[in-house]
Amino acid sequence: MHPRHGREPEERRPDTRTGPVLDARVGASGGPGAGGSAFTVVVATAANFGVALAKAVAGVISGSSAMLAEAGHSVADTCTELLLLVSLKRSKKPADEDHPLGHAPERYIWALLASVATFVGGGVFALYDGIHSLTHGETPGDPLVSYIVLAAAFVLEGLSLRTGLKQASGRAGYFKVPLLRYLRHTPDTAVKAVVMEDTAALVGLVLAALGLLGGQLTGSGVWDGIASILIGLLLVLVAVILGRANTELLVGRALPASARDAVRRELLTIRHIEDVMELTTLVQGPGEILVAAKVDFRDLSSAAEIEWACEEAETRLRALFPDVRRVYLDPTPPRRDG
Repeated sequence: MHPRHGREPEERRPDTRTGPVLDARVGASGGPGAGGSAFTVVVATAANFGVALAKAVAGVISGSSAMLAEAGHSVADTCTELLLLVSLKRSKKPADEDHPLGHAPERYIWALLASVATFVGGGVFALYDGIHSLTHGETPGDPLVSYIVLAAAFVLEGLSLRTGLKQASGRAGYFKVPLLRYLRHTPDTAVKAVVMEDTAALVGLVLAALGLLGGQLTGSGVWDGIASILIGLLLVLVAVILGRANTELLVGRALPASARDAVRRELLTIRHIEDVMELTTLVQGPGEILVAAKVDFRDLSSAAEIEWACEEAETRLRALFPDVRRVYLDPTPPRRDG
C-alpha cells in the first residue's frame, strides 16, 4: 500500500515516548522559578552595593584589612551582578540575519567576564591586602563599627541568598533533582553565580568577624591579615568554578547522553527515516536547544513524504523536549563499507 503524496503518512513505527523529558543539565523556559533570574540578580545587586559602601567606611575607620577585603569583595560582587544583568538582557535579543541562531550564548560571555571581576576585583585585592597586613605588622583599631557593619551585612546578604535559593529550589524541584546537583549542572549560570557569591559572602563575613575578634583579643593584626587572605582564596575558588561553568557552555555543551539517545529513538519512530547516522545537539542557553542530524531516508520515499517526515520530526522532538528551538535534518545516503 502506497502512502498518499503530499500528506503526512498514516502508518508509523511504534511510539516509544513517555512524555516530555526534563533535565536540569538542559534547563527549561517553563516551570517554577523560570524567568526569575533577573529579579534574583537585582536583589543581589542592591544588597551588595549598600554593603560595599558600609564595609569600606568601617574598614577605613577601624583600619581592618579584613574589612577592606570584604569591601572589595562586595564591590566585585556588585560589578559581577551588573554584568549578569547585562548578560540576561542581551541574551534575549531575537535572532536576525546577522545572528541567525540568536543571542542566547552571549549570556555566557558576560557571565565569564563577571567571574573575572570576582577573581580580580575581589580575590586578588583581598590576597594583596592580607599579605600587606601581615608583612607590615599593622595594629588593629576599634572594631565596634566593623562589628555593626558585619552584622547588618550578614542580614542583607542572607536576604539576597534567600531569594537566590528560593528560585534555585523551585527549579530543582521542577527537575526533581537535589538542589546541589541542580546548581552544579544548570545552564542558568546567573542564578548559580548569585547563590555561590552570596554563600561566599556569608562565609567571608564570618571570617572577617573572626579576624577582628582575634585582633581584639591579642592586639595583633596577624589574625586580621589571615582572615583577609582566606577571604581572597574563597573568592578565587568561586571565580574559578563560575569561570569553568561559563567556558564549558561557551565552547558548546551537548545534550546529556540519555537525552541524545531519546532524540535518536524519536527520529527512528518516523516511518520514512531508516537511520540516524550523525546527531549533533547543542544547549544554546537555559531551555534553548538545537538539534541537527544526518538522516538516511527510505529510498522509495517521495520528496513530499520526506518533507512531511521532517515536519513530523520537528513536531515530535518539540513534544519530547519542549524547549527545542531549531531542528535541522540533512538527507544523507548510507555509508557503504569498501
